[in-house]
Amino acid sequence: MKKIAFLAALLAAFVAVGRAQESRQDLSISGSVIVPPFIASSTDVQVHSNRGFGTLASYRFMLTPTSALEANYGITYQNKFKYVGPAFYNGIPVPARIQEMSGAFVKSFVFKNWNPFVEGGPAGFIFLPIVNSGLGTLDAKQQTEVGALYGAGIAYEVSPSFDIRVEYRGLVTKVPTFDNGTQFTTNKWFNMFDPVVGVAYHF
Repeated sequence: MKKIAFLAALLAAFVAVGRAQESRQDLSISGSVIVPPFIASSTDVQVHSNRGFGTLASYRFMLTPTSALEANYGITYQNKFKYVGPAFYNGIPVPARIQEMSGAFVKSFVFKNWNPFVEGGPAGFIFLPIVNSGLGTLDAKQQTEVGALYGAGIAYEVSPSFDIRVEYRGLVTKVPTFDNGTQFTTNKWFNMFDPVVGVAYHF
């Protein structure tokens, strides 16, 4: 009886150690490119934008082997927005940084070393004008908007501790006005394209 109890305790200890060694969290760093689309609106204001290169940091906590919660922070070096309207045909340029703070539910699918995944969740964005020679108006101010994140990608497991991730993300939010009264108002939403490539560490 004592031997059976000892073996049961030993098995329980092995299970506990095994669970403790499972990777239930990961951190990833990625390069990203945020590409806002062209916007034409009912207010006769058009918004032309260029791509902005940036960095995305993500943390995932695994709820199950195939589902996780994710928190993200991203920032671009510089995007350029150009507002064109009846009163300013030549356009008013506004260089700005875009910061993203978002959370998402992630669903993964395991095929050996390949792990496709989809995700979605709420997001917040800060549009911060950059005061330099390219800024066309000093009335542009920092603006915060809420929105959403959706995406799909694939992770390739290089080792039990590392994987390489490639993902297409969509960032949905209102087109910023930079709190510049009604001059930049479009009453439209952005669906910004955000492809990312990065490396994740599991622990």
